Formats: sequence, C-alpha cells, structure tokens
Amino acid sequence: MTAPRRRLVRPPPVPAPRPERQARLQRLRQRLEKERVTLARWMARLRRSFHAVEKAQRQVGRLERQIAREET
Repeated sequence: MTAPRRRLVRPPPVPAPRPERQARLQRLRQRLEKERVTLARWMARLRRSFHAVEKAQRQVGRLERQIAREET
C-alpha cells in the first residue's frame, strides 16, 4: 500500500507593510520615547523628595530622643 504524500506546511506570507501603519507606529514610538523621558524626570524628582523626607524624619526622631533624654 502506498503512503499518501505529505504536505509541506508553510507559514502564511507576510503582508507588505502599509505606509499608514508605518506612520502610526512611528508616532507611537515617538510618544513612547517622550513618555520615557518624562517618567525618568519624575523618578529623579521623586527620589530627591523621598530622601528629603527621610532626612526630615531622622532629624525629628533625633530631636524627640534628645528632648526625652533632657526631660528625665
């Protein structure tokens, strides 16, 4: 008995990129870059503020301990 021929399974052809889709992708990439820069700027500000708050907390704690020592 003869075996049936095997079919080659090939992926479907990739459609050629359409110009309007390319333009949309380009706009999205530009927006992504802009948002990344903005996020980096905010992260730097957040880091600075966070350290300022930590410093103030340490100072308050130090002063509270000093006052507690003086009162006893």
